[in-house]
Amino acid sequence: MTVNEGKIDRALRIVAGLALIAFALFGPATPYTWLGWIGLLPLVTGVVGFCPAYRLLGLSTCPMKPKDA
Repeated sequence: MTVNEGKIDRALRIVAGLALIAFALFGPATPYTWLGWIGLLPLVTGVVGFCPAYRLLGLSTCPMKPKDA
């Protein structure tokens, strides 16, 4: 797995993931509380720096590394 997420993308994913998980844990008890656990997906992809959907679509927000001469 190569990193395909930039710093801003990763930070946004981590914040969104933590917010959704906090909703699941501390939000009101509704039939839709389970939706907060979807926050695990952006949290994990943000921490790891790899998004399988980006790979399938050929996208990357990670800046290109210069080649060694």
